[in-house]
Amino acid sequence: MSGRSLGDAEFGRLDDTSASAYQRAVLLGRFVRAEIAAALDMGEPEVIRAEETLMTMRLLRPMPGTPEVLVPVSPDAAAADLVGPVENEIRDLQQSVADVKSQMLGLLPAYFETRRRRNQAEAFDVITDVGVLQSMLDEWGARCRSELLTVQPGGNRSNVDMKKAEANALTRLRRGVGIRHLYQHTIRSDVTACDYVRNIVAEGAEVRTTDEVVDRMFIYDREVAFLPEQQVEGRRPGAIVVREPGLVAFLCKVYEHQWAGAAPFVPGTPETADIADDLKRSIIRLMAQGHKDEMVARRLGMSVRTCRRHIARIMEEMESTSRFQTGVNVALYGLLGADFAPAGAAPGEGAAAALPRTS
Repeated sequence: MSGRSLGDAEFGRLDDTSASAYQRAVLLGRFVRAEIAAALDMGEPEVIRAEETLMTMRLLRPMPGTPEVLVPVSPDAAAADLVGPVENEIRDLQQSVADVKSQMLGLLPAYFETRRRRNQAEAFDVITDVGVLQSMLDEWGARCRSELLTVQPGGNRSNVDMKKAEANALTRLRRGVGIRHLYQHTIRSDVTACDYVRNIVAEGAEVRTTDEVVDRMFIYDREVAFLPEQQVEGRRPGAIVVREPGLVAFLCKVYEHQWAGAAPFVPGTPETADIADDLKRSIIRLMAQGHKDEMVARRLGMSVRTCRRHIARIMEEMESTSRFQTGVNVALYGLLGADFAPAGAAPGEGAAAALPRTS
């Protein structure tokens, strides 16, 4: 292939003057400057420029045996002569691109197998750079073959973020990847989130909600899990990447346990009273444990204003005039069950003493 690039190709431009000169040359059977200048009322410089343009565009060529005589060439023959070499170069480039792609794709099996072995060898990674983390999530999302499990606390994600997430989810679903999302109940009142859930559920995704989740978690193909970095100050938290098979399997069991206790969510279908009761019990439990409104709101993935509205409604339903009285009424009515112990309970009282025991 020649060293000339496609960007170097110059085809010229056929202007009105040159086109008129070409038509006159066709009529005369040859390009005669004096006759064309007289017929078109052109000066000598204009005729010379038109001749050069027509030569550049292969619309004129020397007569065989009489090179000083220029004769017109049919436009289709001129076009073939002018762009033929470039078309050949394009075909060569397309073949080169196809060859490179074929060679690169041939490396995919070795790449995935090597990555699998490396993942087993590198059990954990701490990713502090948010840009690198996003690139890793994008890569695993593109590589995901069978299943994506997510736990995502809170809500109020921007419309732009949700649209991007929806496009990614639909792409994965359509190539056969199963998707399960676990959110908190409060997402049911988020209009943007409901649109996202409605669209992906229609393509086969499953979505459930629960009152409270431990933290964010992404699991790809039950091979790698992304967990949020903890106790970070002065910067955005990154993630812990877990590849150790035993721990990933344990995290999958934790996920299945949370999933089993959650309620299916399909926007547009009637909600059961259990959702509202579940949320109410969670608020009461956290209040009785002594948590402030801000902490209750954060734990349940809602705004402080919404949280206070729920608390006010609970206090009204329980005919309470203070948090203290609400706690007393909770105990009297047994709303949290026999295993619950409020903040300040003595050791061994209620569920606070039911820590895991070793045999």
